[in-house]
Amino acid sequence: MHLDVQDLRNFYYRSTLGRAAQASIRGRMLEIWPEAKGQTVLGYGFAVPLLRPYLADARRVIALMPGPQGVMPWPAGMPNVSVLCEETLWPIETGRVDKLVMLHGLETSERASELLEECRRVLGPGGKVLFIVPNRAGLWSRSDATPFGYGRPYTLGQLETQLIKHQFLPERHAAALYQLPSSRRFWLKSGPLLERIGARLRTVLASGVFLLEASKRVMPPQGTPVKSVPRRAAKALEGAARPA
Repeated sequence: MHLDVQDLRNFYYRSTLGRAAQASIRGRMLEIWPEAKGQTVLGYGFAVPLLRPYLADARRVIALMPGPQGVMPWPAGMPNVSVLCEETLWPIETGRVDKLVMLHGLETSERASELLEECRRVLGPGGKVLFIVPNRAGLWSRSDATPFGYGRPYTLGQLETQLIKHQFLPERHAAALYQLPSSRRFWLKSGPLLERIGARLRTVLASGVFLLEASKRVMPPQGTPVKSVPRRAAKALEGAARPA
């Protein structure tokens, strides 16, 4: 079940808790992908809160938003890069994407397998994808007050298994949202401290979400290689056209 784009916008841009969540996740993402100079960066779901650091140096930034969710113009005050699309039929050429960020896309999809196939299709050679999903063991997936309480939460092992099944190679992971999913003033003020403590612990169990980086696995060609033999012109009739 996809959330409405207006609800997502209000959470990330108009609530204190949402802005704190945005800062926490984006900080972890930048530890994994500090830059994207000259690259094509694609976001799917509602990834726009995370894409702004790449606008200056990336070759191209595109934000895809699925039809059931809806679309909003982004970024504010700049040429729009948001595109409304079918969930499993993206208007992107095959093999064109260097970096793909997925937030509020996989866990809310009713066709997760087809969605992963579309992710794999658009990634180019050496392309990377970063999946950001709710942690099944975390508190954020149990709260309806945030977008992470909707859809299907994952454990790290469940997501890795699903990615391997669709020819992705999991490479590294990180965690974010160690603060409580509460809008109470005390917990909001304690949020930065809890995030610093959680980052030092490096445990996925206490986090609200985890980030998993994966690359597209390229399968080797099947069958027995055959050595090509250069063709030579037949000499059987050589000299037939010459007079004796």
